[in-house]
Amino acid sequence: MTIREMQSVLNAQFLYGEELADLDVQFVFSADMMSDVLAYGDKCSVLITGLCNPQVVRNAEMLDIVCIIFVRGKMPDENMLALARSKSIAVLATQHYMFTSCGILYENGLRGGA
Repeated sequence: MTIREMQSVLNAQFLYGEELADLDVQFVFSADMMSDVLAYGDKCSVLITGLCNPQVVRNAEMLDIVCIIFVRGKMPDENMLALARSKSIAVLATQHYMFTSCGILYENGLRGGA
C-alpha cells in the first residue's frame, strides 16, 4: 500500500511529504508510548500515534519509519514538521481514532510489523 492510498482510505491530510506519497509501505505499528515503539516497532514502515511531540519524529528516524500518521485530530507544531522535513518522513493527520485507523488499514491489506 502506498502512502497516498493510506491517505485516501483514512481521509487524512498531508502535513508534509506529499512528494513521498508513492512510497510503498509494508508494515504499520501503532502506539502512544515511544518506549513501545522503540521496543517493538523495528519492522514497521508507518507509525500511527496520538502522541504529538518531537520525540515521535526522532524515534521514527531511528527506526527508518517513512511515515507518521497522527490520529484523533492531533496536529504537530511547526517545529515537529520541520524536523520531519529534515528527516524526509511523511506526516499525515486523520480524525479517526487509533483503533479505527488500524482497522481501516488492516482491512485494506496493510499488516503489523512484528
